[in-house]
Amino acid sequence: MNDIIRTLGSEFSDLANAAEAVRAVVRMTVSIVLGGLLGYERESSGKSAGVRTHMLVALGACVFVVVPLQAGVQLADMSRVLQGLTSGIGFLCAGAILKPDNETHVRGLTTAASIWIAAAIGVAAGMGHAVTAIVATAFALIVLRILQMSKK
Repeated sequence: MNDIIRTLGSEFSDLANAAEAVRAVVRMTVSIVLGGLLGYERESSGKSAGVRTHMLVALGACVFVVVPLQAGVQLADMSRVLQGLTSGIGFLCAGAILKPDNETHVRGLTTAASIWIAAAIGVAAGMGHAVTAIVATAFALIVLRILQMSKK
């Protein structure tokens, strides 16, 4: 029984550092909220990728950054994490782009771009750059909403 308790204690040893846990929760919360704002804009425009998709993409990108930082990975080595993340998000974005047989133009490019920026915002939040993430979200919303209104 003592072995089980010791094993459980070692598995949850990262909870001993309350500051680190709070930091991770705050960063993930920022990523979810900002991703949700982008997703809400897409969903309210009737697009396929909405609130949940954007929230999950931003959260996933955030976690892929937070965990290596918690493990002590140096910032210089984070480039490999970011390269893998960027490639993976690229595949996800490619799935949002469609070209119906009976049409001459492709659809979903803006939604794919919003998924891509949601991942970048998640990375910024995960790295602890909340202001950058907030400003990027504001700019993305301006591009998505204001420029769409001027198009009509």
